[in-house]
Amino acid sequence: QVQLVESGGGFVQAGGSLRVSCEATGLTFSNYAMGWFRPTPEKEREFVAAISPSGENTYYSDSVKGRFTIARDKAKNTVYLQMNSLKAEDTAVYYCAAESTLIRCSWSAAGYDYWGRGTQVTVSS
Repeated sequence: QVQLVESGGGFVQAGGSLRVSCEATGLTFSNYAMGWFRPTPEKEREFVAAISPSGENTYYSDSVKGRFTIARDKAKNTVYLQMNSLKAEDTAVYYCAAESTLIRCSWSAAGYDYWGRGTQVTVSS
């Protein structure tokens, strides 16, 4: 049974940093691209960042580029999202997702096969 479990969310002041993690079990981690998504008023799941199965390629939405960094640790079956220079508009539940693929990373939530339950990030202005 595949499980994605997020952790590390919390409350932080604007300008601060937070790192959220997602541990994957029940799948071959190296066969999956990993992504982070968050809901917005316009979209149920807005793309935030993704990392290829090998970890060589990373992708970011324009709204977080330069502030967020996605990384993965194959020994721990874990993907991380380091969030710096946080803004009030980054407040959201952050969902981890896994996509079965050899190379590509989808920017659409529809491309992902498994989802975590999310972790809340709240940024005060």
